[in-house]
Amino acid sequence: MRWLQPYPDALLEFVPDAAPGPEARYTAREAVELAFVAALQRIPPRQTAVLVLCDVLGYPLSEVAAMLGTTPTAVKGLLQRARASMDHRRAEPPAPRSAPERHLVRRFAEAFTCDDIDTLVALLTDDAWLSMPPAPHEYHGAAAIASFLRASAEWRAGRRLKLEPTRANGQPAFTCSLDGEATGVIVLTLTGDGVRGITRFLDGRLQEHFEARRTPCRVE
Repeated sequence: MRWLQPYPDALLEFVPDAAPGPEARYTAREAVELAFVAALQRIPPRQTAVLVLCDVLGYPLSEVAAMLGTTPTAVKGLLQRARASMDHRRAEPPAPRSAPERHLVRRFAEAFTCDDIDTLVALLTDDAWLSMPPAPHEYHGAAAIASFLRASAEWRAGRRLKLEPTRANGQPAFTCSLDGEATGVIVLTLTGDGVRGITRFLDGRLQEHFEARRTPCRVE
């Protein structure tokens, strides 16, 4: 199973622009930006991958199925659900780097590192989800997410978890380490005043692409 990887916001300015002219560049950039922002903020990662590959990049269902290790029928179902979610109106997320976003992200980080499951659940929206690429498992709803987080806390058994704030895919994110060992990246999907999605990329090698800045909201 393959996933779209988190992309550091700090590198966006270095993406080359090879479109043939100003108008074409503007149109292409606007289309991709709107598709990515809407998808990443509103739908689970696997639906996002299908939406981007099919609707933004134009791959046929059969090729996307081969990329994701699934069937064209499954891809079609994911695409239909993704499009339906895109059409459904939701509360807008707080503005990037705004005070409301910083407050929400800080509360999440503090609760997450302290295994304060009750506070984490209180931050989640009713339709919240958690995924852990490249693992295929997804947890939907506060009860399922809380159950997983409790099991994760027991497995960690008191080892120190540290989060360093950064940004990925235009969203707030954290690099993670456990007892000093890099363990991956967490990307948050916010909506209104809550957390709608938690995507924890379980690959410590991803962290070399992020330059997490030491800020007052760092939590250990």
